[in-house]
Amino acid sequence: MTEAADRELLHLPPAAARLGAAFARPKFIAVVCVVALAGLGWLALALMISGTEGPLAALGPGMGLLDRLPRAIQILCRPDFGVAAMHHGGWGATAFALVALMWGAMTLAMMLPSAAPMIFTYAEIADTAARKGEPVVSPFTLAAGYMVVWLGFAGAATVAQLGFARLMLLDAGMASASGLFSGAIFITAGIYQFSALKHSCLRQCQQPFPFFFANWATTPRGVFRLGVRQGLYCVGCCWAMMLVMFAVGVMNVIWMAALGMVMTLEKIGSGKRFTYAVGVVLIVVGIGFVFTAVAAHWPAHAN
Repeated sequence: MTEAADRELLHLPPAAARLGAAFARPKFIAVVCVVALAGLGWLALALMISGTEGPLAALGPGMGLLDRLPRAIQILCRPDFGVAAMHHGGWGATAFALVALMWGAMTLAMMLPSAAPMIFTYAEIADTAARKGEPVVSPFTLAAGYMVVWLGFAGAATVAQLGFARLMLLDAGMASASGLFSGAIFITAGIYQFSALKHSCLRQCQQPFPFFFANWATTPRGVFRLGVRQGLYCVGCCWAMMLVMFAVGVMNVIWMAALGMVMTLEKIGSGKRFTYAVGVVLIVVGIGFVFTAVAAHWPAHAN
């Protein structure tokens, strides 16, 4: 915080001055931004799951902890989000908005933590500029530009889900109804891990400092645009892995957390080994889905 800001807070009570000083620091605001927005996404998802058709009651009041655990995991992996009507052609405006809201909450929950290195890098530079008395813009503006891009992705994913449901590729639980479809998604995501576009976008996500240094802005509109550009890089890096949710269940909370962690680790790292290893795992899993689907329909030979 600058000396000028210190002087501006001298008239406040000590507690209020300390709080004001904290909120004057871009780094502190950046932490609040990531935690609050990601937490909002997970809270929205939790409310959606708790609002499904009696998931807690389905556990049974007389069941012990060990009896409840497998059922609880099943609910987390495939909650009944009230989409049976959608699956059978009941996609009205309300259902479409509900699924779009779900995808929006997913992007907040999964992608904000992975954007933390980028937002914190901006906050570090902004904090240094603020100490020199230079004008800076809140990291919330940067995060807003970033999330606008991902909310656009959420809208596109909602349209894709509608198409997959109409083609009967998704079942009533919003999970893949076809092993071949699941395999194709996993294999596509795995192959993309080795692509030049993936690594070009990932490099921008891993090394945000040169980007901000070359494109620094001191107006809200300029910083918002920086967030949009970083959001586009992030979508270019992670879109294929996000599509894996169609294969494992769109509301599968365990896979949400796992994929979110993988994407965060990718951006924290600086090399390609982890990305390649994830690609290999995705391809192997996809081949497993395809092999299982083909084997299930392979004609049995009579003895």
